[in-house]
Amino acid sequence: MEQRITEKLFELGVSDLVTTNNLIKKDGTRIFVDGKLIGFHKDGEKLVQELRTLRRSSKIHPHIGISIHKPELKGATQRLYVNCNAGRVLRPLVIINEGKSFLTQEVIEKISKKLISWTDLVRMGTIELIDANEEENSFVAMTRADVLSTHTHLEIFSASILGASASLIPYAEHNQSPRNTYQSAMAKQSLGFPSPTYHFNTAVREHVLVYPQNPLVHTRATSLLNLDKRPTGQNCVVAIMSFEGYNIEDAIVMNKSSVQRGLARSFFYRLYDGQAKQYLGGMHDNFEIPTADENTRGYRGEKHYRLLESDGVIMHESVVTGGDVILGRTSPPRFMEEYKRFEVKGPYRRDTSIAVRSSEFGVVDSVFMTENEDGEKLYKIRVRDMRIPEIGDKFASRHGQKGVVGLLVDQENMPYSEDGIVPDIIINPHAFPSRMTVGQFIESIGGKTASYRGTPVDGTTFAAEDITDLGVELEKYGFKKSGCEVMYDGRTGKKFKTDIFIGVVYYQKLHHMVSDKMHARARGQIQMLTKQPTEGRARGGGLRFGEMERDCLIAYGASMVLKDRLLDESDRTNINVCDKCGLIAFYDNQQRKYLCKVDGDSSTISTVTIAYAFKLLLQEMMSLNIAPRLITSEKV
Repeated sequence: MEQRITEKLFELGVSDLVTTNNLIKKDGTRIFVDGKLIGFHKDGEKLVQELRTLRRSSKIHPHIGISIHKPELKGATQRLYVNCNAGRVLRPLVIINEGKSFLTQEVIEKISKKLISWTDLVRMGTIELIDANEEENSFVAMTRADVLSTHTHLEIFSASILGASASLIPYAEHNQSPRNTYQSAMAKQSLGFPSPTYHFNTAVREHVLVYPQNPLVHTRATSLLNLDKRPTGQNCVVAIMSFEGYNIEDAIVMNKSSVQRGLARSFFYRLYDGQAKQYLGGMHDNFEIPTADENTRGYRGEKHYRLLESDGVIMHESVVTGGDVILGRTSPPRFMEEYKRFEVKGPYRRDTSIAVRSSEFGVVDSVFMTENEDGEKLYKIRVRDMRIPEIGDKFASRHGQKGVVGLLVDQENMPYSEDGIVPDIIINPHAFPSRMTVGQFIESIGGKTASYRGTPVDGTTFAAEDITDLGVELEKYGFKKSGCEVMYDGRTGKKFKTDIFIGVVYYQKLHHMVSDKMHARARGQIQMLTKQPTEGRARGGGLRFGEMERDCLIAYGASMVLKDRLLDESDRTNINVCDKCGLIAFYDNQQRKYLCKVDGDSSTISTVTIAYAFKLLLQEMMSLNIAPRLITSEKV
């Protein structure tokens, strides 16, 4: 395509780099095709018009980007960029000429009768595909009513400026922009119904929401993206008030009875797999229950294998917990030295069984068995865990208002309205003033209206149902148009002094659950290099104690706790230091005593307790020809 465009440009009067005279080079327009300078043209503006006319009449490809750059500095030349390369994001816009849209009523009628397709609209020059560079040369009107004679293009639909995630936010134009950005990211973390074949999916991890619901306040993108068939949340009755401080700082209070009835319940699936490999020399892995004899290395103990059947595979629907073996497997020796011992002592095998992760538990949901192309047997075992909302689980509305569960309250202790409506969720009023997510207030009123009228409210950005009309409709059903209601304290039965804002908001359960993050450690593995605890929950690692945590302990005057955590319980080690030169001493096996390499027999050696990481630093400095000396004080 690049070659054809270059030829077309030369036909339209572009002069090449060799024959162009200096005057055109100085005052003319530089022509670039896919970033390469191909020549010059005396009138860049005219050339742009000619190229766009050709594109609109389908004489050149509709995906070609044509943009002209007019420099602000005096003396600098104009540049015309023609882009044909793949991967550019193109934005469809209706063409406007002298204040008149090319998308006439006649064309719209033909589209509605399906006489004209999308490609026909592009070919006719009604719609144009604009790339990011060409946007700089365009003046786009949002609606037909906004069109002026200076406009070059018109949006097909005002909400189409948004991407897939942002277009799902109802009343997004009423929110502060960062909140829409946060929701666009969180929508991808929400639980829903990922696939109708989730029973047989072999994804390593998968979440499924048990009772997904369509939102009562939806946008037109919801059906376009098929999210009406695969919803990602549930409609909750949400009250905005404080509740004994348990919803402070973005925490939310949930109705325990709603949770017991199935609100925000989900399943988590984890896949474990293992195969029986073939090795050189005819050796191979076996699926079996490892035996507790001297020929099996790494036997874990009888209780770990209790759920396995005779073929070494776990029973379907077994309840498993961390450390339980779900696939018994033994393997031949790994290294040559082991083969030598194997010849002397007789055959032995290693236990390479697959066990449930130490921090997880659940029920064996399904067991798949197959063979790969080499004839090796392959098992995939899926473990299912039901997740009921608990304190610490993360939820979010569609307006970037995220929060974790701070308390689960029995329904009889929750506040209730005059009609006996009890909220599912209580959120804090302080979440709104600084964040300015007015869209959530409107959604709440819209959800309330929709639940009474029986049809969803359209909350499409820039083209939604009017909030005033929703308020008027709400009054027909006997509510205040403000969305506030008189409410009573469930524990005392007393009426609250102020009305409470309550409505229906679509809430998403996110996959950040406390059961996946909870982590503690007493004793455990250490790293070989630094002799400090390993890092990370998966490896049973220690918890990082940072500078700020250290400052807190010092402020409390508990500095010996600091020594205990960061030295005694971490990487405390004793090293021998020469009192004379301050360098690390060593143990001489023949003389059976500690010696200093510098001072020899004349040295006196002291034992010093330091962190092993510090001893490592000293030795690394020595490797750089720096001699760090530890000055030992006199022994008392």
